[in-house]
Amino acid sequence: MTMYIGTRDKNITASASEAILRGICPDGGLYIPMEIPKMDKTPDELMKMNYQELAYEVLKQYLDFTEEELKACIAEAYDEKFDTKEIVPLVKKGDALYLELFHGRTLAFKDMALSILPHLMKTAAKRQGLKEEIVILTATSGDTGKAALEGFAHVPGIRIMVFFPEDGVSPVQKLQMTTQEGDNTCVVGIKGNFDDAQSAVKGIFTDKALEEELLARGYRFSSANSINIGRLVPQVVYYWWAYIQAVKQGEIAWGDKLDFTVPTGNFGDILAGWYAAQMGLPAGHFVCASNDNKVLYDFFRTGTYDKNRTFHVTVSPSMDILISSNLERLLCHMGGQDKTKAEMAALQKEGKYQAEITDKNISGEYATEAETFAAIKEVFDKTGYVMDTHTAVAYAAYKKYQKESDSKNPMVIVSTASPYKFTKDVMTALDNKYEKEDAFVLMKELERVSGVSIPTPIVGIETRKIRHQDVCEKDSIKDFVKRKLL
Repeated sequence: MTMYIGTRDKNITASASEAILRGICPDGGLYIPMEIPKMDKTPDELMKMNYQELAYEVLKQYLDFTEEELKACIAEAYDEKFDTKEIVPLVKKGDALYLELFHGRTLAFKDMALSILPHLMKTAAKRQGLKEEIVILTATSGDTGKAALEGFAHVPGIRIMVFFPEDGVSPVQKLQMTTQEGDNTCVVGIKGNFDDAQSAVKGIFTDKALEEELLARGYRFSSANSINIGRLVPQVVYYWWAYIQAVKQGEIAWGDKLDFTVPTGNFGDILAGWYAAQMGLPAGHFVCASNDNKVLYDFFRTGTYDKNRTFHVTVSPSMDILISSNLERLLCHMGGQDKTKAEMAALQKEGKYQAEITDKNISGEYATEAETFAAIKEVFDKTGYVMDTHTAVAYAAYKKYQKESDSKNPMVIVSTASPYKFTKDVMTALDNKYEKEDAFVLMKELERVSGVSIPTPIVGIETRKIRHQDVCEKDSIKDFVKRKLL
């Protein structure tokens, strides 16, 4: 059974259940596996599995659940909520493979983990004998919020509060959150960016006085962000799935290297791929794709992580992040707790730190907004395939990596969202005549040019009742939480 330790103190330990319920270490660090487990099934066995069976074989390595408990969680998560039986299609368009992670209810890759996290959390709470009501606090740059709300809405014994940048998400993303049903849900726009929300939420998790006050009232905090290990490990599954599909489709033979380009802001999605590789997946190179907020790109190029820079609101808002929390986990795996603690202290005090990534199978690329738009148009003109703005960042980054490297490995572009979540920007990229059109009117036009029907979960979303209208200052998030709960 895998045990977990803190990224800033190896003496902080937890079982999987404890780590999932806590969300974050008492000292503000994150939980990582004490030892990354190895896959214990043969290629022949893996090739015969459907997504649910594969999820069990991966997740059993990370979780302290019984076979019955874990299989029940998986069955609840990966079912008809997804609009395709295979859950995650791997499609080839032009010279690249696209791993479509957006076939769940919220049309984004966050569904892959947040469909199962509520069930993992309920099971963990039962195993730990918890009596308190769990309060999920989550910061979102656009997609985590809705996926978490969808997963936790109406779940007995759990409340969820989501904080998002009021002016930093797409119209569809905002409506997906503010129209959310469920008496146990709360959605709050903040006057600030994702980093402001994430820093406030992390601060609440490490506030001992508030924790004791809430425990006395019968509440316990946890997180649905990828700082929670229960959010991260389900994402490992789809890297194994992508490889298996690539073998089945004849793109590679088992044992061949397969590269991945991953659009990322908080570094969780790409870290899950790195975990898969450490488990024994024959992955080749991982390209970390950034938008104009290229703090990760600069870090991989220079060894200096520096958040002291202009924050850009872009057409790929889920990547508009300057503090990539999950990078801390990779740093700890490579440098140990003492170094990581010093690096995070420097980030807190000075906004920057120096570190070395010893694994040369990860590198950074980035795409400007103009390059993102050009990528959408290029792929559509060549193949008829319509990408969203985040996938387009990955495609543009992949093209740059292709020019800079001598890799001959096939490339999987991790496609993190449906183009329908960013209709206006996608359509403007195809033809700037759409620039002044309404995003919701343009959905019909996107349906026409793409040949893909408007996904059922967002049909008529613009007419749904707004249920959440709270807005607060970025410095008032803790006070808001206290008012709601105390």
